[in-house]
Amino acid sequence: MPRMRTVDAAVAILRREGITDLFGLPGAAINPFYSAVRADGGLRHTLARHVEGAAHMAEGYTRAAPGNIGVCVGTSGPAGTDMITGLYSAAADSIPILCITGQAPVAKLHKEDFQAVDIASIARPLTKMAVTVLEPAQVPGTFAQAFHLMRSGRPGPVLIDLPIDVQLAEIEFDIDAYEPLPSYRPVASRAQIDRALDLLCTAQRPVIVAGGGVLNADAADLLVEFAELTGTPVIPTLMGWGAIPDDHPLMAGMAGIQTSHRYGNATLLASDHVLGIGNRWANRHTGDLDTYTAGRTFTHIDIEPTQIGRVFAPDLGIASDARAALALLVEAARERASDGTLPDRSGWAGECAGRKATMLRTTHYDQVPIKPHRVYEEMNRVFGRDTRYVTTIGLSQIAAAQLLHVYRPRHWINAGQAGPLGWTVPAALGVVAADPTREVVAISGDYDFQFMIEELAVGAQFNLPYVHVLVNNAYLGLIRQAQRNFDMDFCVQLSFDNINADDDAAPGLKGYGVDHVKVAEGLGCKAIRVVEPDAIAPALVEARRLAAEHKVPVVVEVVLERVTDIAMGTALDAVNEFGGATSDPADAPTSILARAV
Repeated sequence: MPRMRTVDAAVAILRREGITDLFGLPGAAINPFYSAVRADGGLRHTLARHVEGAAHMAEGYTRAAPGNIGVCVGTSGPAGTDMITGLYSAAADSIPILCITGQAPVAKLHKEDFQAVDIASIARPLTKMAVTVLEPAQVPGTFAQAFHLMRSGRPGPVLIDLPIDVQLAEIEFDIDAYEPLPSYRPVASRAQIDRALDLLCTAQRPVIVAGGGVLNADAADLLVEFAELTGTPVIPTLMGWGAIPDDHPLMAGMAGIQTSHRYGNATLLASDHVLGIGNRWANRHTGDLDTYTAGRTFTHIDIEPTQIGRVFAPDLGIASDARAALALLVEAARERASDGTLPDRSGWAGECAGRKATMLRTTHYDQVPIKPHRVYEEMNRVFGRDTRYVTTIGLSQIAAAQLLHVYRPRHWINAGQAGPLGWTVPAALGVVAADPTREVVAISGDYDFQFMIEELAVGAQFNLPYVHVLVNNAYLGLIRQAQRNFDMDFCVQLSFDNINADDDAAPGLKGYGVDHVKVAEGLGCKAIRVVEPDAIAPALVEARRLAAEHKVPVVVEVVLERVTDIAMGTALDAVNEFGGATSDPADAPTSILARAV
């Protein structure tokens, strides 16, 4: 049996498990692992500027394609604690990432050694497994178990902490004798599926709510097939957006109290049965539960058994992987179609399409400073069906989800439950690293952008080009809007008079504070500032050209009016549109209209 260091065995296992990319930074306690990476020569490594950024890069990498698992690596102590936000974000959205940290020697773990921290205990509530490996011979088995857990049941992150002496120890290990452990996913029975289909067929106005589990299971094709077989309108959640194209006749719009469409809310409220697949009834989707559940029955299919009944009790709960359940639903629906026992849903689907064509939000504003709605109108014009959007939280994300269009699975990549500020830049870099052939467009407000702005240098150094649309109102916009309930505007302004900015050097920036164009350029990227609405589209086109030419991130900063309230509320029937509701297509020229009718 060959003898090798544990870290050489670990790297060989990473390769055997299909890993090609690492995101992180070296340091004293993890240098043995890096020496193994160097000796192997087969893994690409992207050097982050902040370890939290590395974790978010790993998240973006995982989210970009089915089967991907992002890996982030850091030294001991602060590196591990910096990764915690990434672990939380990944766990909350069922995203598998592997965090590998260095650690003090085993004999010094209890002696307050330099940068020694019990990272496994800190990370355990946010992971499927968090372990400090104390015995060198357990390293191969620990890595095997990590991949098994990440792929089994509800996906999620794992942390492996390696003391430096464990990394340097030699063990007997033969990679040719290594086999990945089989993963486990629950599968619905045909009897359960028949019961779910009975409930769907008995209803008069059913809808399907498709969550992120549909994308995790790579089951968008089956979702669309099942919807078409049964004629059932589909309401994707924020995490499931893209599972059915926005312009599909059965795409009924997103429902929710923030990231939603007017027509999506109206259709859900008009429904009498909801079949939820791979969703978790998140509060931003449901809003007030009494409003959401009144007058309708529910079936809930989810890979995690304890998710069923967590928010409210469905009429039927089924623990199953979304792809397995949808395959059986398609099979059962085909049989009923052959028997002529599927009800005709064309009238109901036509009602939903009618709402989609008329319940719009105004985007065509011409004033200066620019209203944010106009930005997304122009993005719809410039960016096509193959564009991937990446964003995290804030009014920028909420408005984007209300007004942009998504046509393919994994083309809306969003930190849904955690929503950490700063996530967008590193996550976008991870998405680009996973698939450089796709156009990636990130969307940030100014505060999200400033949180981890240093990661732009990573994109410049490693030639990870994308377009970053930065909507700048020099405000914590979402918090300011929430403070309306307290009749205050307190500690949320980012505006100040930048002593280095004047109308000649930075037109339109006076009073807005940070000069993001200069910062982006200082980090090795390209940047464009826009202050008039008619200049948005040309700037986006130029940004796309610059990204392709220079292979770096390109920032398009759009200077907005300081205060804009974006549609939101507390219940599906109590969303405040702030005067933006319209039925006139001229007010929303890039909305999905006749194609959906």
